[in-house]
Amino acid sequence: MSSRDRLLFSGGGALAFGAELDRIGAGLTRRVNADPERLERGLAQLVLTLIELLRQLVERQAIHRVEGGSLSEEEIERLGRSLLALSERMDELKDEFGLSDSDLNLDLGPLGKLM
Repeated sequence: MSSRDRLLFSGGGALAFGAELDRIGAGLTRRVNADPERLERGLAQLVLTLIELLRQLVERQAIHRVEGGSLSEEEIERLGRSLLALSERMDELKDEFGLSDSDLNLDLGPLGKLM
């Protein structure tokens, strides 16, 4: 019988269950009180990953529109400058938080890499 089964079926079930909840709660408290720098870096990684994903989607759409001939030369130039500026700012933010391109390419398990 597993420890979970023993906990649920033991004679002092309610008391044992309460003690187990206390133990789990203490463990969760230790895990939640993480280092603020690690939390900030993790949040930055998540936000920059989302921005990079959106940037790549916008870039693909822009290429599609350029190849389709639906943009004027001025629009193409403006779009190119905007995408370049966004890419440069992303590089600055990655440097600021100590992240690399591979840090933003999250592994989604059986689905493969994000980007």
